[in-house]
Amino acid sequence: MKKQLVNMKGTKDGFVLRLDDQCAYSDLVEELKKKVLEGGIDGKVDVQLYLGYRYCTDEQIDELIHIVQETEQLIVANVQSEVLTVHESNQKMIESQQDTYLGVVRSGQILRSSGDIIIVGNVNPNGRVEAGGNVYVLGKLKGIVHAGVQGNKEAIIAASRFEATHIMIADQVEAMSDEHVKEIDQAEMTCAFIGYDGRITYDQIHALKNIRPLLNVSKGGS
Repeated sequence: MKKQLVNMKGTKDGFVLRLDDQCAYSDLVEELKKKVLEGGIDGKVDVQLYLGYRYCTDEQIDELIHIVQETEQLIVANVQSEVLTVHESNQKMIESQQDTYLGVVRSGQILRSSGDIIIVGNVNPNGRVEAGGNVYVLGKLKGIVHAGVQGNKEAIIAASRFEATHIMIADQVEAMSDEHVKEIDQAEMTCAFIGYDGRITYDQIHALKNIRPLLNVSKGGS
């Protein structure tokens, strides 16, 4: 039996297209074209492209996305690969560093970190925090926060009390009105992250186990 080079699996968020990472690229392209033309899909569906350990150039990734989206029903929401470039590897090392700040980030003050930052205190209105990784505020967040400043779309922002004026994650920006703040469930620590639709989304902190499972790296416990 001929090995399938493209496997499609349905999820609650759409489809995952797993592409074989051992075959020739030309064979992969040929089978992908056949797969997406099979049809049978109603409406528009988000697709996650999983490349495995195959290294693709930007031009090849663009080609794969174009093939999938030719059907109009399929929309590539994310491309995932297990391969890191040297630049990406170095960037992840920088972003894995963690700083802790004790005190209040006052109005007009800018606090920067190349990696994650934990703030034990409040971020006042017009105070600003910028981090290459995640931002955790163990207090009231009332200022401006930018996580993933170098383009890390997996970065998150968490706060004990979420009342920010502006939230930025990677290249996504959102201004928060008083009405927006009231809509957020503040019963427990709140986090902001980029969702499957590419937009900033809010949820309670316990949801991060499913949203960003790689953050849960502690060992032991039950």
